[in-house]
Amino acid sequence: MKRHTVTRREFMAMTSLGAAGAYLALHPALARSMMGSGGMGSGGMGGKVTLIDPPPGAAFFEPPVARKNSSGSYELLVKEARLRLNGTPVTLLTYNGMYPGPTIRAARGETLNVRMVNMLPKTTATNLLGHRRNITNLHTHGLHVSPSGKADNMMRMAAPGETLDYIYDLSHEQPGHLNFYHPHVHGTVAEQYWGGLAGPLVIEDAAAGQLPGLETHVMLLKDITISNGLPEPYLSTSQYMRGKEGNLVMVNGRVNPVLAIRPGQVQRWQIVNACNARFFKLALDRHSLRLVGTDGGLLDKPYQLSSILLSPGERIDVLVKADQGGGSFKLLSLPYDRGCGSLQQVTLLTLDYSGTSTSDAVPATIDATATRLNLDLSSFPRRQITLSMMMGKGYVNGISFTGMDHASRITSCTKSYEVWEIFNQSNMDHPFHQHVNACQVLSISGGDSGYASLYSTAPAWKDVVLVPKMGSVTLLVPVMDYSGMTMFHCHIIEHEDIGMMGVWDIMDMPM
Repeated sequence: MKRHTVTRREFMAMTSLGAAGAYLALHPALARSMMGSGGMGSGGMGGKVTLIDPPPGAAFFEPPVARKNSSGSYELLVKEARLRLNGTPVTLLTYNGMYPGPTIRAARGETLNVRMVNMLPKTTATNLLGHRRNITNLHTHGLHVSPSGKADNMMRMAAPGETLDYIYDLSHEQPGHLNFYHPHVHGTVAEQYWGGLAGPLVIEDAAAGQLPGLETHVMLLKDITISNGLPEPYLSTSQYMRGKEGNLVMVNGRVNPVLAIRPGQVQRWQIVNACNARFFKLALDRHSLRLVGTDGGLLDKPYQLSSILLSPGERIDVLVKADQGGGSFKLLSLPYDRGCGSLQQVTLLTLDYSGTSTSDAVPATIDATATRLNLDLSSFPRRQITLSMMMGKGYVNGISFTGMDHASRITSCTKSYEVWEIFNQSNMDHPFHQHVNACQVLSISGGDSGYASLYSTAPAWKDVVLVPKMGSVTLLVPVMDYSGMTMFHCHIIEHEDIGMMGVWDIMDMPM
């Protein structure tokens, strides 16, 4: 993989020689980000920028759709598998022997049945944090479903050789959005997730949706470092404090795949950041990204953007129009400093114009019913949640989660609204994820100005919101439909494992 490091001093020297102009001509998305608000100024150009620019790889790979067994359940077999990543043999943790896992597809109103079989080796070994390995379960990240019984219940766990059957009532789902599934056993989530356990979960559009007929691609972004034929192990608490970022950055398990597009065509890309800790600031060379959906559903119209920040656990739905006549163009992750001081520009994918021309139109309206809630907030309960880190542990309101009996807790009632204020008292960004109920962003203080402006004005539903380092966010949280015990936590997965997680008790509204 090609790497080159450019320091700020070198960059300024290039400018004096005119070389920077040539560099930015080759990378106009980077130039736009540097010149626009909320771009490179937010990420910081004070340090070294490492360019990771692998050559174009194999053709774009679409994860296959999961198959149902004879009883009508999607079957997920959790097992080790020997695969090749970027030509290197590696043994990964997989669903059904695939990396990433197969795509599960369902629609609003359905009952989704999933059978998860734990085929990992039996072991008494524990990890660096002292938690038993190879015990797993399933979290359907983003689904508005019950946290109790056989649905998105994090208290259910399967040891090696055991099976869990899940039943999800999708009657309250919003159509047309991308989610994903992954394990959620506290203390071992980071290892299992890093080792390969993640897969897409798509809630299909409604029949009358505004996006029928577009060529659509699911893109699961994930990184890993391979060491001695295995995912690089966790060797120190500092790796949990920082969060792991890999030196292989992939789209659907491929390094810089080549995606064909016809001149004039509009494609729909549904993208999930399934990395443990890596942030992406996405930009497509000489093209706009037209945002049409977020974590919880479709937007009212396309929002034209030169770049968009995607923190771990977030999803976006974008339209890309091939309006440059011809050529090959890079989907980039631009430099962004999440608080670790490491600045990288990564080539994720190559878009290649080929085939006969067409004249697709970008729809003016996506979901006419999508609106921002306009409510009197004065009577709603207000919650204050403070995220912090110290001495190898993560904290919520001063408590580091070790179990249900030692956690920061919130108690809410269904059929109500609340205002949550989340404060970040650390020098690292934290993507805040709450299970079951999506929210709308009221305000964001600090961080990337483009991110704050977008999500505090668009009718976007979010279940992951980036809380900037030493900043804050204010969320309007509808507590709807489902009671039970669930979680909220940082979605830098290592931070969840070291305690930056709280418990959300949702009670039925008294009659």
